[in-house]
This record gives sequence, structure tokens and C-alpha cells, in this order.
Amino acid sequence: MIFMKTVIYPNFSKKNAFETTGKVCSMLHNMGFEIACSDELKERFPVKKYLKFSPIKEAVEDCDLIIAVGGDGTILEASAYAAESDKLLLGINTGRLGFMASMEPDELYNLSRLMSGDYTVENRMMLDCEFIGGGKSERFTALNDIVISSQFGRLSDYFVSINGNIVSTIRADGVIFSTPTGSTAYALSAGGPILEPGLECIQMTPVCPHSLVSRTMLFSTDKALEVTFSSRDISPLYLSIDGQICESAEKDDRLIITRSRKFLRLIDIQGNSFFNAVNKKLLNPIKDM
Repeated sequence: MIFMKTVIYPNFSKKNAFETTGKVCSMLHNMGFEIACSDELKERFPVKKYLKFSPIKEAVEDCDLIIAVGGDGTILEASAYAAESDKLLLGINTGRLGFMASMEPDELYNLSRLMSGDYTVENRMMLDCEFIGGGKSERFTALNDIVISSQFGRLSDYFVSINGNIVSTIRADGVIFSTPTGSTAYALSAGGPILEPGLECIQMTPVCPHSLVSRTMLFSTDKALEVTFSSRDISPLYLSIDGQICESAEKDDRLIITRSRKFLRLIDIQGNSFFNAVNKKLLNPIKDM
């Protein structure tokens, strides 16, 4: 496939992101791509005649490809637009780890592969979360994780059931429900395993459990997980989706977590980007000690 309409989604707070974005725009323009940016960037980005500025949702609806320039957080933000509109996403890392990125700033020559079709596309599964509480029901979608946790590290009790049967009772600061893509995010810091992103499962990882035997559990994607909870004091619990706090939760509120029908189509322009990132950015520091 030859892409003609591309949205650039940069995070200029990241080191080298401004310079890298300028290079990407010039290279794409020379290859014949139409390039759009959010109109919120118009005052911060050099005006070039070939750049089109418009509201980000309109730009995404009219494009073939989104290119995110920044760290994993930037790529995560762009993924919400990409998944909602079923657009392809390419990440260029100007952050630290960059697990979802396919290129580093010194590898921009690989952009020519977009013209030749020399790349692969990974379908990354996502999770849906229905929050039921306070007389209302709200729905959210996550690419990385869904987290229910207490404030100030206070212990709470979490009950996870399937079809009315309790499968786990956890006393902890919180619980993370993640996709394989999210296994290298908060879940990894909480002691969870690294999962190949092409796997299809729901990973449940307790946060600082008050137990010597509490471990990560994996569930098949045909399961609906229902989560109830009980705070041990009056402190509220918080629901966060991909790192963004969405709701405060109280006793008798419920979460229902399922595999989403949406998925992210992520471009791997060089091949084995995930395993290269694991080897170079996680394992090498250990090897060099």
C-alpha cells in the first residue's frame, strides 16, 4: 500500500522531537505524501506551505497513516485516535524506552519503506472496561492497562470473578489488568512477566500485594472479568485507563473487563522491533553491569 495522507502527531516536550518531526515532514513531502498536523501545533511549528493544520479528529479521519514522534506515552495517545478510526500507526522514538516505536531518530531513512511496502503490520489487542457505580455506567478502552488502586498506598481488598465464581481475592494497593502490549508498562514495574505483544490474553498483576504467594495470572480473551472491591477505610479508589485517571470508585461499584472489538494496527517497519527493544533497552543494562 502507498500512503498519501499522513498525520504527524509529535510531542515537542521530548528531546529531539522538534528536530525529528521537521525531518520526517521534509522526507514525507519529498516522497509525495500529504501531511496534516493538529491545529493546536500551528503556533509552535514552522509554517510550511505543504503542511495542513486542522482539528486532530478531522485530520485522522481523512488520513491513511498516523506517525507519532515522541515516547511511549505519545504513541499511546496517538493509538487512541488510530484504533478509533482504524488507521495505521507508526511510532518514532524520541523518549526513553520506546517499546511501541519502530524507529529511532537516526533511522529515518527507513521511511522509504512506506513507499515500497517493505514492512509488517501487527494487530495489537485492546481491552474494554465497563465501570458501574453511582447509578451510572461508563465504558472505556485501553491499549496498555486498566488499573484500580488506592490512594497513598492504602491496602484494599479486590475480588475477581468469572460467571459469578470468585477466581482471585487480592489484598493489595491495587490491581493491574493489562494487554500483552501493556505487559512492559506498569505491570512490568509491579513484577509481572514480559509477554510477546502478538499473544492474546488478559494479564492480572497485583500492586504491592500483602501476601507472599500472590502472583500474576493470565486469562483467555473469551472471559469477562468482574471486579469488585472494598477499601479498608474511607479513602476512595481510583480507576485509570492507560495512565489517565477516569473515575473514583467506592464499595459496591463494579468493573467488567473484556477483550475489545477494537484493535491497533501498528507498523513494524524494520521487523522484530519489540524484541530488539527488550534486548537493547532492558537486558543490556543488566549484561553490562
